[in-house]
Amino acid sequence: MQMHQTLEAMAKPAEEEPTPKARELCHECGQVHLLPDNHLYNFQDEVDDDLTCHICLQPLLQPMDTPCGHTYCFKCLENFMQEYSFCPMDRKKLSFQHCRRSSLLVRNLLDKLMVLCPFQDDCKETMQRCELEAHLHNRCPGFKKYKAQLERKKNPRCRLKGDSLSRLEANTPKEPEISNGVSVPVAGSAIAAVGSPETPDPGLVNPAFDGSEEDLPQRASLIAETNAIEILREDPAEELGMRIVGGKDTPLGNIVVQEVLPDSVVAADGKIAPGDHILEVNGVNISTVTHCQAVSFLRQPCAVLHLIVLQEKGFISRTGPPDSNLTANQEVIHVTLIKRDRTEPLGIKLIRKTDESGIFILDLLDGGLAAKNGKLKQNDKVLSINGQDLRQGTPEAAAQIIQISEARVNFVVLRRPGVQLTDVMEDSSASNASSSSSSSNGGSPVPHRRKPHQRHFRRKSSYQKALLQGYTNQEKTVTIKKEPKESLGITIGGGREAKNKLPIYVTSVQPVGCLFRDGRIKKGDILLSINNIDLTHLSYNEAVSALKSNAALPLVTLKALEIGLPEKESPEVPEIRENGLSWAPLWTMWLGLPSHLHCCQDIVLHKSNSESWGFSIVGGFEENKGSNPFFIKTIVPGTPAFWDRRLKCGDEIVAVNGVSAVGMSNGELIPMLKEQRNKVALTVVSWPGTLV
Repeated sequence: MQMHQTLEAMAKPAEEEPTPKARELCHECGQVHLLPDNHLYNFQDEVDDDLTCHICLQPLLQPMDTPCGHTYCFKCLENFMQEYSFCPMDRKKLSFQHCRRSSLLVRNLLDKLMVLCPFQDDCKETMQRCELEAHLHNRCPGFKKYKAQLERKKNPRCRLKGDSLSRLEANTPKEPEISNGVSVPVAGSAIAAVGSPETPDPGLVNPAFDGSEEDLPQRASLIAETNAIEILREDPAEELGMRIVGGKDTPLGNIVVQEVLPDSVVAADGKIAPGDHILEVNGVNISTVTHCQAVSFLRQPCAVLHLIVLQEKGFISRTGPPDSNLTANQEVIHVTLIKRDRTEPLGIKLIRKTDESGIFILDLLDGGLAAKNGKLKQNDKVLSINGQDLRQGTPEAAAQIIQISEARVNFVVLRRPGVQLTDVMEDSSASNASSSSSSSNGGSPVPHRRKPHQRHFRRKSSYQKALLQGYTNQEKTVTIKKEPKESLGITIGGGREAKNKLPIYVTSVQPVGCLFRDGRIKKGDILLSINNIDLTHLSYNEAVSALKSNAALPLVTLKALEIGLPEKESPEVPEIRENGLSWAPLWTMWLGLPSHLHCCQDIVLHKSNSESWGFSIVGGFEENKGSNPFFIKTIVPGTPAFWDRRLKCGDEIVAVNGVSAVGMSNGELIPMLKEQRNKVALTVVSWPGTLV
C-alpha cells in the first residue's frame, strides 16, 4: 500500500480535539497542508511511476506537460520555476508559460486512482480520488465529527442541534451575513461555525428568505462555499475581465464580483461568477482593504493568480432528502451539435448540484449553437460527451472535452419530465464556459417569465440621498478665452444611450489645448454644460458634437462637477484600457455623484409565497453612522432576483413600490419587502463596477 508522505500528520478527530496551535484540516482532502501546497491522499495501491511527479514523488495533481516531454504537478512545477529556469529531469531550458495542461485522458486516469478515507478510525471506505471531497462533506462520519469539534472549539457556548441553522462564516474577520435574524449554514468546503444570534447585525440583513411562521415548512438553509481558484494567464499583464464592487470604505465591506465579461480570462476559466466575494489575492487578505487597494492587488501582473472566494450556492430545502421516485420516467436523449470550427462556443453553462452527483445544464445562451439546435434543455443531466463518461464528472472536464472537439459534439443527457427550466432566462447573460458553482434550484420548476422591459429615467426629486461618509462633490465653472483654431484638448466617456446610462465624464486632458494650460478641468470630472448647453442628458455622440461646435468659439464656459473620494492615502491604481479609452472611473467614484444625475430603472420581481426574493442588502439609517443608501450585496442563485438577471451586486435601492428608501433603517425596509408576497417593484441605480 502506498501511503502519502504526511499520513502521520493526519488528525484523529474521534479521539481528541485539535489543539489551538494545530492547523485545520483541508476541506478537500481531509489532510493537513499549507494552502499553496498540493492536496494529500492515502492511495490504496501502488501508483505507476508514469503517473508520478518527479518533484514531489507523489501521484500527479493538476498535471502539466513540458515541451521536452516531462510531466509534473502544477504547483510543484510552479514553485520550482520560481527558483530555476530549466526542467528538473533533463535540465533543458524551460519557461512555465510554455507548459500546458496534460490531456484529459491522463487527468481522468489520475482522478480514478483509488484512495482511502483519511478518517480511518471512523470510516473504512475507499473511493476514486475525484470523489473524496464529496465523500467527506456528504457521507464521512469522521469528517462530520471533526467539523463539530472544530465548531465547538470556535464557539464554546454553542452546540449543534438537529435542525438548527448555523451562522454563515467565511475565513475573514468580516462580520457574517444574516438572514432575517436566522443564521445560515455553510456547506461544501466552507469553514463553518455554529452561532445563535438573537438579532441581525445592523446593516446586514437578508430579505431573500421570509421566515414567517406560515412558511415554516418551506424554510431553507443558505449554502455557501469558500474555494481556492487558480487563474492562468499566458500574458501576465492581461486583464482578468471582471468588474468588482465593494471595499471597506463602502457599505458592502467585502470585494464582490459584479460582472464577468464574455471571452475574458475569467470567463474562460469558468470558476468565478457574479456575486462571488473575493477574500484573498495571492495570499493577501483583501477582505479588510479599500476598493482602490483591492483593485491594485487584482491588477498586479502575474502568470498565475491565486484567489480565495466565497461563493453563494443557494437555498437548500430542509424538508428532507430528494424523493427517490423522481428518478422514474426519465428519458435518455442523444443530441449532436456541429461546430463550424474548433473554437466556436456552444453557448452552454454547466453546473454541479449540491444534492445530486454529476453535472447539469443551467442555461443556454440565446442565439448560441445549443439554443438554435433546440434539443438540449435546462436542467438536463449530462451523462457523456463524445463518449466520455461524465456521470460523476465536473463542469471543467466537460468544458475541456467540448473545447478539444473538432466539429461534432455528441451529448447523451438524462431528462426528467415536467421539471425543465424552459424559457425562464430569455434575458440571460450566461457564459459559454462551464461553472463549478452548484445549482440552487435542485430541479424545481420555475414559472415562465417574459423578457423584462428596460426603462430608465432620471431620479425623482423625492429620491434624494445623503452622500456616503468621506465623499464630496463640488461644482465649478471654467471660462476660457482661446484662439479660434485652438482645441479644448480633452477626451470624454459615458453617454446616456449606453448600458449603464452614465453622464459625460472626462477621460483625459491632453498636454495640448487650452484646458491643459488652464488646469482646472481634470480627469474624472463630470461635464454638466458648455456655453449653457446641457450635457447631462446627451448620448456620447451628441456630447462630442456639442463640444466640437462650441470649441470653435473664442470664449468657452464649461460647468463641471468634481467628485472627491475618501481614503486619499490609497495607493495609485494602475490605469487600464476599457472600451478603447485610456481610463475609466472606479466604481467608488460614482457613489459620490449627486442624486439629480442618477439614471434609475424599475425592476419588477415575481415569486410564489414560498419563494425567497433572493437578495441581501446593506446600508440604511443607523444611529452611529447616520443615513446611507441601501446596496445589493448578495444575489442568491435559483431565486427570482437571480433569474431576472437585471439586479447586480452593488446596485443602489432607491425605492420599493414607489416609496423612497431614503432615511429608512433596515428594520423599516425589510417589512416593506416581506409584505409583498408575489410582486415587488424595486427602483435601482446601477453603476458599472471597476474593471480588473
